[in-house]
Amino acid sequence: MSPTRGRSALLLVLLGALSAVTAGPTWVRAETSTAIDPTVAVAVSGGTAAPAVNAAAFVLVAAGLALAITGRVGRRVVLVVAAAAGALVAFSAVSVALAPTDVAREGAVAAANVTDLTRAASVTAWPWLSAAVGVLAVAAAVVVWLAARRWTATSSRHERADAAAPVPAQADAAQDTPVDTHDAWDALTRGADPTAPQER
Repeated sequence: MSPTRGRSALLLVLLGALSAVTAGPTWVRAETSTAIDPTVAVAVSGGTAAPAVNAAAFVLVAAGLALAITGRVGRRVVLVVAAAAGALVAFSAVSVALAPTDVAREGAVAAANVTDLTRAASVTAWPWLSAAVGVLAVAAAVVVWLAARRWTATSSRHERADAAAPVPAQADAAQDTPVDTHDAWDALTRGADPTAPQER
């Protein structure tokens, strides 16, 4: 079943919210050490490791809200932006998942003001989940784009039907009814309009 405008808008809002949720937990874990503490845990959240995810999540939510009120041209722009935001979420998340060491070192600097790691960086499941949500957002934008053509066609069909509404048959019949000459003279004699509909 083709998604309606309302459902499509809600879908984009939900995907944006999910993207923000996946950016909250820890994405990268590692350990470092200092002269005082030989073991310092390093934990980097998604929002810190990939700030673009939170920004793209906000864009998806805004796109969902805009989709509910824009016209045909605006709708296309909104869907292109939504697809780009979803791609950004997926790209940012996969980039962190495939190269977590640099992110872990930045986390070590923030946690202990050092850059050396005593344990290799590891990735949790969250960046992969975030990437999956980003891919879903891109797919959703494409599906809604295709479905939106049907919204436009339905609207245009109704508009054409209203514009071509037939004139009431009674009015046509009244206009086409011939006026008898003798009756017309009698009506003029009485001071009446011979072209006015006569009651029978």
